[in-house]
Amino acid sequence: MGLTMRISRRELLAGAAVAPFLRGAQRPKLAAITTTFFQYSHTQHIVDRFLEGYGWNGEYHHPPMDLVSLYVDQVGENDLSRDRARRFPSMRIYPTIAEALTLGASKLAVDGVVLVGEHGNYPKNEKGQTRYPRHEFFEQIVQVFRDSHHSVPVFNDKHLSWNWGWAKQMYDQSREMGFPLMAGSSLPITWRIPSVEMPLGATIREAICVCYGGVDSYDFHGLETIQCMVERRQGGESGVRWLQGYRGERFWQAYNDRVWPHELVRAALCRSHTLTPSRPSLNDNFPALEDMRRLVKDPVAYRYQHHDGLFSTMLLMTGLVQDFNFAASIDGRAEPFSAQMYLPMPPARASLASFFSPLVHYMEEMFLTGKPSYPVERTLLTTGLTAAGMESLFRNQARNETPHLSVSYQPPKESAFWRT
Repeated sequence: MGLTMRISRRELLAGAAVAPFLRGAQRPKLAAITTTFFQYSHTQHIVDRFLEGYGWNGEYHHPPMDLVSLYVDQVGENDLSRDRARRFPSMRIYPTIAEALTLGASKLAVDGVVLVGEHGNYPKNEKGQTRYPRHEFFEQIVQVFRDSHHSVPVFNDKHLSWNWGWAKQMYDQSREMGFPLMAGSSLPITWRIPSVEMPLGATIREAICVCYGGVDSYDFHGLETIQCMVERRQGGESGVRWLQGYRGERFWQAYNDRVWPHELVRAALCRSHTLTPSRPSLNDNFPALEDMRRLVKDPVAYRYQHHDGLFSTMLLMTGLVQDFNFAASIDGRAEPFSAQMYLPMPPARASLASFFSPLVHYMEEMFLTGKPSYPVERTLLTTGLTAAGMESLFRNQARNETPHLSVSYQPPKESAFWRT
């Protein structure tokens, strides 16, 4: 059965329970549960925004809440957590997740939890997936909720888990206990060039994202780029029937056989600001297939079909581009619909990382209202697609049937991407 977004009376009551500060009692208190904390890490970009503030809508914004506790799983020589604890004495570092949530007492003592399970020295499995302990951290958070007979909103950075079963369990636990859960990357909510949104209710025939990076990391970002657009199609999201991965020579054979539409690849690449010049021509420097083969050393594609017939394809083409570009064919539109999910250009991306600002903004909204700003089902699905893509590549690029990805939901009517 597909998963649908329905708000029950129990969830409404839970929403009131998870946000007692809405009654004006106090500033919300937050706990951050993280893997590691060094310069330019996800933890630094997120935690520092809660501690120091960030630019928003032309002003410097200080969140109306306090990050009071921090747990860091791995502390290296380049650790920043101790420096932040000295500079911000209102934030304390705790040795366990439970103590960070209870502030060293016996019951839950914070109003929201930020879980950042990205970066750090964690092992890979035989498929090449990094075993980040997001699920393990989440289980400890939920145990505190159970012991306290009380729960609060949780934000999980990036995908829910490398393991689909664990990701689904995380989702199910949030629904069982009635606490708001948000997750995902910055790609759906960063700037777009041009500043456009997929028309709500559009009939989409095919969608593509051309991007860059490695598997089990940036593939997730490419999938989120596609999903935040195609979920707005007529009928909403219906789930995914199957996925097939392509890599290396099989990628080029599929490209040559037009397994995915070349006109959509071109439409997506026309949005790129980092397209590598391929030929000295006054008339056309757009890369031909032989140019792409020369520039892209390790191409990867995930092609998949949704239950309603839509085909989507995510192309990792490192060496050709360094950004995230989307294109789709829509009924009633002669030209492809296309946009770039804009991030600062390399190498400034790591240091500026302004795309974390809308991410923190929407965390704040959830912690203040007790309501998610966009559906966690989006990230549940992209989590499953990432795992399915890795599984297909591991199984010699075989087609992977995905009955477990019958994740159906409706998109929010209001757009969430950054416009300022």
